[in-house]
Amino acid sequence: MSQKLSVRKSVIGALAVGVLVALAGCAPTPQSTPEPSTAPVAPTPDPYAGPIAFVGDELDWFLLSADEIAAMLPDVGEVSPAVSSLIQVSDGGGPEPVPAICSALAAETSLGSIGARSVTWTTAEEGSDGWLHVLQFADEEAAKARMDQYVDAAAQCVEFEFGGPATFASSTAEGDGGIRALAGSLIITYSTGGGHSLYKSYVSVGNVIVEVWQPFTGEPAFDAEAAAALLRDRAEEARRMLIDKLTANPPAPVDTPAAADPAAPWSAWQITPVGVGPVQLGVELDEAIAAAPGARIQEPEWEGGPTRLIAADDSASLLLETQEGGTLVSALTVGIANTVGDRSDDGAALPSADGVKVGDPVSVAVAAFPEGTDLRIVSSGEYFYESSTREGVTLRFRLDRDSVGDDGAVITGITLEDATLRNALIFG
Repeated sequence: MSQKLSVRKSVIGALAVGVLVALAGCAPTPQSTPEPSTAPVAPTPDPYAGPIAFVGDELDWFLLSADEIAAMLPDVGEVSPAVSSLIQVSDGGGPEPVPAICSALAAETSLGSIGARSVTWTTAEEGSDGWLHVLQFADEEAAKARMDQYVDAAAQCVEFEFGGPATFASSTAEGDGGIRALAGSLIITYSTGGGHSLYKSYVSVGNVIVEVWQPFTGEPAFDAEAAAALLRDRAEEARRMLIDKLTANPPAPVDTPAAADPAAPWSAWQITPVGVGPVQLGVELDEAIAAAPGARIQEPEWEGGPTRLIAADDSASLLLETQEGGTLVSALTVGIANTVGDRSDDGAALPSADGVKVGDPVSVAVAAFPEGTDLRIVSSGEYFYESSTREGVTLRFRLDRDSVGDDGAVITGITLEDATLRNALIFG
Protein backbone atom coordinates (compact mmCIF):
# COMPACT_ATOMS: atom_id res chain seq x y z
CA MET A 1 0.00 0.00 0.00
CA SER A 2 1.34 3.47 -0.85
CA GLN A 3 2.12 5.97 1.86
CA LYS A 4 -0.44 8.44 0.41
CA LEU A 5 -3.19 5.89 0.64
CA SER A 6 -2.21 5.02 4.16
CA VAL A 7 -2.20 8.66 5.20
CA ARG A 8 -5.54 9.22 3.50
CA LYS A 9 -7.08 6.32 5.38
CA SER A 10 -5.64 7.60 8.61
CA VAL A 11 -7.11 11.04 8.00
CA ILE A 12 -10.52 9.60 7.12
CA GLY A 13 -10.40 7.42 10.23
CA ALA A 14 -9.50 10.38 12.40
CA LEU A 15 -12.29 12.44 10.89
CA ALA A 16 -14.74 9.64 11.50
CA VAL A 17 -13.70 9.37 15.11
CA GLY A 18 -13.89 13.15 15.45
CA VAL A 19 -17.39 13.19 14.02
CA LEU A 20 -18.51 10.45 16.40
CA VAL A 21 -16.97 12.32 19.32
CA ALA A 22 -18.67 15.54 18.19
CA LEU A 23 -22.00 13.81 17.78
CA ALA A 24 -21.64 12.24 21.16
CA GLY A 25 -20.92 15.66 22.66
CA CYS A 26 -24.05 17.12 21.05
CA ALA A 27 -26.38 14.35 22.26
CA PRO A 28 -28.87 15.54 24.91
CA THR A 29 -28.32 14.52 28.46
CA PRO A 30 -30.78 11.71 29.32
CA GLN A 31 -33.71 13.02 31.44
CA SER A 32 -35.42 10.98 34.14
CA THR A 33 -39.09 10.14 33.43
CA PRO A 34 -41.33 12.25 35.73
CA GLU A 35 -43.58 10.40 38.12
CA PRO A 36 -47.29 10.80 37.24
CA SER A 37 -48.94 13.39 39.52
CA THR A 38 -52.07 12.45 41.49
CA ALA A 39 -54.90 14.84 42.28
CA PRO A 40 -55.28 15.65 45.97
CA VAL A 41 -57.87 13.43 47.61
CA ALA A 42 -60.53 15.30 49.57
CA PRO A 43 -60.85 13.98 53.09
CA THR A 44 -63.96 11.91 53.73
CA PRO A 45 -66.30 13.96 55.92
CA ASP A 46 -67.30 12.53 59.25
CA PRO A 47 -70.87 11.19 59.19
CA TYR A 48 -73.49 13.68 60.33
CA ALA A 49 -74.08 13.21 64.05
CA GLY A 50 -76.54 16.00 64.85
CA PRO A 51 -80.26 15.84 65.58
CA ILE A 52 -82.30 13.52 63.36
CA ALA A 53 -84.80 16.11 62.18
CA PHE A 54 -86.75 15.64 58.95
CA VAL A 55 -88.43 18.56 57.22
CA GLY A 56 -90.48 19.26 54.09
CA ASP A 57 -90.27 16.69 51.32
CA GLU A 58 -87.91 14.53 53.39
CA LEU A 59 -91.14 13.22 54.94
CA ASP A 60 -91.78 11.47 51.61
CA TRP A 61 -88.99 9.00 52.43
CA PHE A 62 -91.30 7.26 54.93
CA LEU A 63 -94.18 6.65 52.52
CA LEU A 64 -95.26 3.14 51.59
CA SER A 65 -96.18 2.17 48.04
CA ALA A 66 -99.65 0.92 47.14
CA ASP A 67 -98.27 -2.61 46.87
CA GLU A 68 -96.63 -2.38 50.30
CA ILE A 69 -99.86 -1.14 51.88
CA ALA A 70 -101.84 -3.94 50.24
CA ALA A 71 -99.32 -6.52 51.46
CA MET A 72 -99.36 -5.07 54.98
CA LEU A 73 -103.13 -4.86 55.48
CA PRO A 74 -106.09 -6.99 54.38
CA ASP A 75 -108.95 -5.73 52.21
CA VAL A 76 -107.08 -2.73 50.78
CA GLY A 77 -108.82 -1.18 47.78
CA GLU A 78 -107.74 1.83 45.73
CA VAL A 79 -104.75 3.70 47.15
CA SER A 80 -104.64 7.46 46.49
CA PRO A 81 -101.41 9.35 45.73
CA ALA A 82 -99.61 10.93 48.68
CA VAL A 83 -100.55 14.53 49.45
CA SER A 84 -98.95 17.25 51.57
CA SER A 85 -102.12 17.84 53.58
CA LEU A 86 -103.62 16.82 56.89
CA ILE A 87 -107.16 16.67 58.28
CA GLN A 88 -107.57 16.89 62.06
CA VAL A 89 -110.88 16.38 63.83
CA SER A 90 -109.65 17.56 67.26
CA ASP A 91 -113.05 17.28 68.89
CA GLY A 92 -112.00 15.47 72.09
CA GLY A 93 -114.64 14.02 74.39
CA GLY A 94 -115.63 10.40 74.86
CA PRO A 95 -115.33 8.02 77.81
CA GLU A 96 -112.25 7.85 80.01
CA PRO A 97 -110.34 4.57 79.66
CA VAL A 98 -108.94 2.52 82.52
CA PRO A 99 -105.96 2.61 82.66
CA ALA A 100 -105.88 6.21 81.43
CA ILE A 101 -102.79 5.67 79.25
CA CYS A 102 -105.03 3.68 76.87
CA SER A 103 -106.53 6.96 75.60
CA ALA A 104 -103.31 7.37 73.61
CA LEU A 105 -104.50 4.61 71.29
CA ALA A 106 -107.75 6.46 70.51
CA ALA A 107 -106.38 10.02 70.24
CA GLU A 108 -105.25 11.63 66.99
CA THR A 109 -101.53 11.10 66.54
CA SER A 110 -101.31 14.29 64.49
CA LEU A 111 -102.15 16.53 67.47
CA GLY A 112 -99.09 18.70 68.04
CA SER A 113 -97.48 17.92 64.67
CA ILE A 114 -96.06 20.73 62.49
CA GLY A 115 -95.88 19.05 59.08
CA ALA A 116 -97.39 16.03 57.35
CA ARG A 117 -97.71 13.79 54.32
CA SER A 118 -100.85 11.65 53.97
CA VAL A 119 -102.04 8.64 51.99
CA THR A 120 -105.58 7.23 52.02
CA TRP A 121 -107.16 4.10 50.57
CA THR A 122 -110.55 2.49 50.32
CA THR A 123 -111.37 -0.77 52.08
CA ALA A 124 -113.90 -3.56 51.64
CA GLU A 125 -116.25 -1.72 54.00
CA GLU A 126 -117.74 1.29 52.23
CA GLY A 127 -116.99 4.60 53.92
CA SER A 128 -114.19 3.16 56.07
CA ASP A 129 -110.97 4.45 54.55
CA GLY A 130 -107.49 3.62 55.73
CA TRP A 131 -104.86 6.28 56.41
CA LEU A 132 -101.10 6.66 56.57
CA HIS A 133 -99.72 9.84 58.13
CA VAL A 134 -96.06 10.86 58.19
CA LEU A 135 -95.91 13.50 60.93
CA GLN A 136 -93.16 16.00 61.70
CA PHE A 137 -92.93 17.10 65.33
CA ALA A 138 -90.99 20.04 66.74
CA ASP A 139 -87.93 17.99 67.67
CA GLU A 140 -86.70 14.55 68.68
CA GLU A 141 -87.84 15.04 72.27
CA ALA A 142 -91.44 15.77 71.26
CA ALA A 143 -91.68 12.69 69.02
CA LYS A 144 -90.00 10.49 71.62
CA ALA A 145 -92.36 11.65 74.38
CA ARG A 146 -95.36 10.76 72.21
CA MET A 147 -93.94 7.38 71.15
CA ASP A 148 -93.13 6.56 74.78
CA GLN A 149 -96.85 6.75 75.49
CA TYR A 150 -97.77 4.45 72.61
CA VAL A 151 -95.24 1.90 73.85
CA ASP A 152 -96.59 2.20 77.39
CA ALA A 153 -100.15 1.84 76.12
CA ALA A 154 -99.26 -1.29 74.15
CA ALA A 155 -97.86 -2.84 77.32
CA GLN A 156 -100.68 -1.79 79.65
CA CYS A 157 -103.74 -2.00 77.39
CA VAL A 158 -103.77 -5.60 76.27
CA GLU A 159 -107.12 -5.64 78.07
CA PHE A 160 -108.75 -2.43 79.37
CA GLU A 161 -112.02 -0.59 79.86
CA PHE A 162 -113.14 2.15 77.47
CA GLY A 163 -116.87 2.55 77.93
CA GLY A 164 -116.93 -1.24 77.80
CA PRO A 165 -114.39 -4.02 77.31
CA ALA A 166 -111.49 -3.27 74.98
CA THR A 167 -108.28 -5.00 73.82
CA PHE A 168 -105.10 -4.15 71.97
CA ALA A 169 -103.03 -7.14 70.82
CA SER A 170 -99.74 -5.90 69.39
CA SER A 171 -96.18 -6.67 68.33
CA THR A 172 -93.11 -4.44 68.53
CA ALA A 173 -89.85 -4.01 66.63
CA GLU A 174 -86.75 -1.91 67.26
CA GLY A 175 -84.05 -0.58 64.96
CA ASP A 176 -80.88 1.50 64.84
CA GLY A 177 -80.83 5.02 66.22
CA GLY A 178 -83.61 4.48 68.74
CA ILE A 179 -86.20 3.48 66.14
CA ARG A 180 -89.29 1.89 67.70
CA ALA A 181 -92.28 0.38 65.90
CA LEU A 182 -95.45 -1.31 67.08
CA ALA A 183 -98.54 -2.64 65.35
CA GLY A 184 -101.72 -4.27 66.57
CA SER A 185 -105.49 -4.67 66.51
CA LEU A 186 -107.54 -2.31 68.68
CA ILE A 187 -111.07 -3.53 69.51
CA ILE A 188 -113.42 -1.34 71.59
CA THR A 189 -116.93 -2.54 72.48
CA TYR A 190 -119.18 0.04 74.13
CA SER A 191 -121.56 -1.19 76.81
CA THR A 192 -124.30 0.92 75.21
CA GLY A 193 -123.75 -0.78 71.86
CA GLY A 194 -121.42 -0.27 68.93
CA GLY A 195 -117.68 0.27 69.09
CA HIS A 196 -114.59 0.42 66.93
CA SER A 197 -112.18 -2.12 65.46
CA LEU A 198 -108.97 -0.69 64.04
CA TYR A 199 -105.63 -1.94 62.81
CA LYS A 200 -103.13 0.56 64.27
CA SER A 201 -99.39 0.89 63.67
CA TYR A 202 -96.76 3.42 64.71
CA VAL A 203 -93.05 3.97 64.16
CA SER A 204 -90.83 6.79 65.40
CA VAL A 205 -87.38 8.04 64.46
CA GLY A 206 -85.92 11.46 65.18
CA ASN A 207 -88.67 14.08 65.01
CA VAL A 208 -91.07 11.90 62.98
CA ILE A 209 -93.89 9.53 63.87
CA VAL A 210 -95.61 7.49 61.18
CA GLU A 211 -99.15 6.30 61.92
CA VAL A 212 -101.12 3.73 59.91
CA TRP A 213 -104.70 2.81 60.73
CA GLN A 214 -107.57 1.03 59.05
CA PRO A 215 -111.04 0.02 60.29
CA PHE A 216 -112.07 -3.62 60.07
CA THR A 217 -115.01 -5.84 60.92
CA GLY A 218 -115.12 -9.33 62.34
CA GLU A 219 -112.00 -11.06 63.62
CA PRO A 220 -108.61 -9.37 63.00
CA ALA A 221 -106.62 -10.71 60.05
CA PHE A 222 -103.50 -8.63 60.52
CA ASP A 223 -99.87 -9.74 60.73
CA ALA A 224 -98.81 -7.23 63.36
CA GLU A 225 -95.26 -8.54 63.57
CA ALA A 226 -94.70 -8.14 59.81
CA ALA A 227 -96.27 -4.66 59.86
CA ALA A 228 -94.02 -3.45 62.68
CA ALA A 229 -90.96 -4.85 60.87
CA LEU A 230 -91.91 -3.11 57.60
CA LEU A 231 -92.35 0.27 59.28
CA ARG A 232 -89.09 -0.17 61.20
CA ASP A 233 -87.19 -1.00 58.01
CA ARG A 234 -88.61 2.02 56.18
CA ALA A 235 -87.67 4.27 59.11
CA GLU A 236 -84.12 2.90 59.05
CA GLU A 237 -83.90 3.69 55.33
CA ALA A 238 -85.13 7.24 55.91
CA ARG A 239 -82.67 7.76 58.75
CA ARG A 240 -79.75 6.61 56.58
CA MET A 241 -80.88 8.90 53.76
CA LEU A 242 -81.01 11.89 56.10
CA ILE A 243 -77.56 11.17 57.53
CA ASP A 244 -76.12 10.83 54.01
CA LYS A 245 -77.77 14.08 52.92
CA LEU A 246 -76.61 16.09 55.93
CA THR A 247 -73.13 14.57 55.77
CA ALA A 248 -72.75 15.79 52.19
CA ASN A 249 -74.49 19.11 52.91
CA PRO A 250 -74.30 19.96 56.62
CA PRO A 251 -77.17 22.18 57.77
CA ALA A 252 -76.17 25.83 57.87
CA PRO A 253 -76.52 27.73 61.14
CA VAL A 254 -79.71 29.75 61.37
CA ASP A 255 -78.98 33.31 60.29
CA THR A 256 -79.65 35.99 62.84
CA PRO A 257 -81.47 38.78 61.01
CA ALA A 258 -80.41 42.37 61.41
CA ALA A 259 -82.00 44.11 64.36
CA ALA A 260 -85.32 45.71 63.49
CA ASP A 261 -86.00 49.37 64.21
CA PRO A 262 -88.66 49.57 66.94
CA ALA A 263 -89.51 53.08 65.76
CA ALA A 264 -90.15 52.06 62.16
CA PRO A 265 -93.71 51.56 60.90
CA TRP A 266 -94.84 48.05 61.75
CA SER A 267 -95.37 47.39 58.05
CA ALA A 268 -91.57 47.57 57.70
CA TRP A 269 -91.02 44.82 60.26
CA GLN A 270 -90.21 41.35 58.98
CA ILE A 271 -91.46 38.01 60.25
CA THR A 272 -88.33 35.86 60.56
CA PRO A 273 -87.57 32.54 62.29
CA VAL A 274 -86.60 34.45 65.44
CA GLY A 275 -89.49 36.88 65.78
CA VAL A 276 -91.60 39.70 64.36
CA GLY A 277 -89.59 42.87 63.96
CA PRO A 278 -87.91 43.61 67.31
CA VAL A 279 -90.27 41.28 69.22
CA GLN A 280 -88.63 37.90 69.60
CA LEU A 281 -89.75 34.36 70.36
CA GLY A 282 -88.45 32.57 73.42
CA VAL A 283 -87.97 35.65 75.60
CA GLU A 284 -89.87 36.65 78.72
CA LEU A 285 -93.18 38.35 78.04
CA ASP A 286 -92.03 41.57 79.73
CA GLU A 287 -88.94 41.70 77.51
CA ALA A 288 -91.05 41.18 74.39
CA ILE A 289 -93.41 43.99 75.37
CA ALA A 290 -90.50 46.34 76.07
CA ALA A 291 -89.13 45.67 72.56
CA ALA A 292 -92.02 47.69 71.08
CA PRO A 293 -91.86 51.02 72.94
CA GLY A 294 -94.87 53.24 72.44
CA ALA A 295 -97.22 50.33 71.75
CA ARG A 296 -100.47 50.19 73.65
CA ILE A 297 -100.85 47.02 75.74
CA GLN A 298 -104.10 45.08 75.78
CA GLU A 299 -103.95 42.78 78.78
CA PRO A 300 -105.07 39.11 78.58
CA GLU A 301 -108.80 38.40 78.82
CA TRP A 302 -108.07 35.43 81.08
CA GLU A 303 -105.16 34.13 83.13
CA GLY A 304 -102.50 32.78 80.82
CA GLY A 305 -104.27 34.25 77.78
CA PRO A 306 -102.54 36.18 74.99
CA THR A 307 -101.37 39.79 75.27
CA ARG A 308 -101.97 42.17 72.38
CA LEU A 309 -99.70 45.05 71.39
CA ILE A 310 -101.31 47.84 69.37
CA ALA A 311 -99.29 50.29 67.33
CA ALA A 312 -99.28 53.90 68.56
CA ASP A 313 -101.19 55.02 65.44
CA ASP A 314 -103.67 52.13 65.90
CA SER A 315 -102.90 50.83 62.40
CA ALA A 316 -101.66 47.39 63.42
CA SER A 317 -101.54 44.89 66.26
CA LEU A 318 -99.43 41.94 67.34
CA LEU A 319 -100.70 39.06 69.50
CA LEU A 320 -98.22 37.51 71.96
CA GLU A 321 -98.86 34.01 73.33
CA THR A 322 -96.82 32.45 76.10
CA GLN A 323 -95.85 28.87 76.78
CA GLU A 324 -98.62 27.05 78.64
CA GLY A 325 -98.00 27.50 82.35
CA GLY A 326 -95.02 29.77 81.70
CA THR A 327 -94.00 33.28 80.70
CA LEU A 328 -91.82 32.67 77.64
CA VAL A 329 -93.23 34.00 74.37
CA SER A 330 -94.02 30.95 72.22
CA ALA A 331 -96.07 32.44 69.36
CA LEU A 332 -96.64 35.78 67.63
CA THR A 333 -99.58 36.55 65.34
CA VAL A 334 -100.47 39.36 62.96
CA GLY A 335 -104.00 39.48 61.60
CA ILE A 336 -106.77 37.11 62.66
CA ALA A 337 -105.95 34.55 65.39
CA ASN A 338 -109.46 33.23 66.07
CA THR A 339 -109.40 34.58 69.62
CA VAL A 340 -111.12 37.22 71.71
CA GLY A 341 -110.33 40.76 70.56
CA ASP A 342 -109.37 39.93 66.96
CA ARG A 343 -108.97 43.04 64.80
CA SER A 344 -109.42 43.54 61.07
CA ASP A 345 -106.15 45.35 60.45
CA ASP A 346 -105.19 46.27 56.89
CA GLY A 347 -102.59 43.77 55.66
CA ALA A 348 -100.55 46.63 54.18
CA ALA A 349 -99.98 47.99 57.71
CA LEU A 350 -98.84 44.65 59.16
CA PRO A 351 -95.44 42.92 59.22
CA SER A 352 -94.79 40.46 56.39
CA ALA A 353 -92.93 37.16 55.94
CA ASP A 354 -90.56 37.19 52.95
CA GLY A 355 -92.99 39.54 51.24
CA VAL A 356 -96.08 37.49 52.12
CA LYS A 357 -98.79 39.63 53.70
CA VAL A 358 -102.23 39.25 55.20
CA GLY A 359 -104.64 39.59 52.28
CA ASP A 360 -102.44 37.70 49.80
CA PRO A 361 -103.66 34.48 48.17
CA VAL A 362 -102.17 31.29 49.61
CA SER A 363 -100.30 30.74 46.34
CA VAL A 364 -97.94 33.58 47.34
CA ALA A 365 -97.12 31.79 50.62
CA VAL A 366 -96.61 28.45 48.84
CA ALA A 367 -94.18 30.07 46.39
CA ALA A 368 -92.21 31.73 49.19
CA PHE A 369 -92.32 28.72 51.55
CA PRO A 370 -92.57 25.52 49.47
CA GLU A 371 -92.85 21.95 50.79
CA GLY A 372 -95.36 22.96 53.48
CA THR A 373 -98.61 21.33 54.61
CA ASP A 374 -102.27 22.20 54.03
CA LEU A 375 -104.05 21.76 57.38
CA ARG A 376 -107.78 21.53 58.01
CA ILE A 377 -109.19 21.38 61.57
CA VAL A 378 -112.74 20.03 61.33
CA SER A 379 -114.00 20.79 64.84
CA SER A 380 -113.23 24.52 64.65
CA GLY A 381 -113.63 24.98 60.90
CA GLU A 382 -110.10 26.37 60.52
CA TYR A 383 -107.74 26.15 57.52
CA PHE A 384 -104.00 26.79 57.38
CA TYR A 385 -100.93 26.46 55.23
CA GLU A 386 -97.95 25.77 57.49
CA SER A 387 -94.23 25.70 56.79
CA SER A 388 -91.79 24.45 59.43
CA THR A 389 -88.02 24.50 59.83
CA ARG A 390 -85.67 21.74 60.89
CA GLU A 391 -85.30 23.60 64.20
CA GLY A 392 -89.01 23.33 65.03
CA VAL A 393 -90.15 26.87 64.19
CA THR A 394 -93.39 26.94 62.21
CA LEU A 395 -94.98 29.66 60.13
CA ARG A 396 -98.74 29.17 59.94
CA PHE A 397 -100.83 31.09 57.40
CA ARG A 398 -104.50 31.20 58.44
CA LEU A 399 -106.85 30.98 55.45
CA ASP A 400 -110.45 31.97 54.78
CA ARG A 401 -111.22 28.54 53.25
CA ASP A 402 -109.73 25.17 52.35
CA SER A 403 -106.66 25.63 50.15
CA VAL A 404 -106.60 22.08 48.76
CA GLY A 405 -107.27 22.62 45.08
CA ASP A 406 -107.87 26.34 45.63
CA ASP A 407 -104.83 28.60 45.18
CA GLY A 408 -107.04 31.64 45.71
CA ALA A 409 -107.73 31.01 49.41
CA VAL A 410 -106.93 34.29 51.19
CA ILE A 411 -104.48 34.70 54.07
CA THR A 412 -106.26 36.28 57.04
CA GLY A 413 -103.54 35.87 59.70
CA ILE A 414 -99.89 34.82 60.06
CA THR A 415 -98.60 33.05 63.18
CA LEU A 416 -94.95 32.42 63.98
CA GLU A 417 -94.46 29.74 66.65
CA ASP A 418 -91.54 28.05 68.33
CA ALA A 419 -93.12 24.61 68.57
CA THR A 420 -90.29 23.35 70.78
CA LEU A 421 -91.88 25.40 73.57
CA ARG A 422 -95.13 23.42 73.42
CA ASN A 423 -95.98 21.23 76.37
CA ALA A 424 -96.23 17.57 75.45
CA LEU A 425 -99.67 15.99 75.38
CA ILE A 426 -99.89 13.53 78.27
CA PHE A 427 -102.31 10.60 78.10
CA GLY A 428 -102.96 9.21 81.52
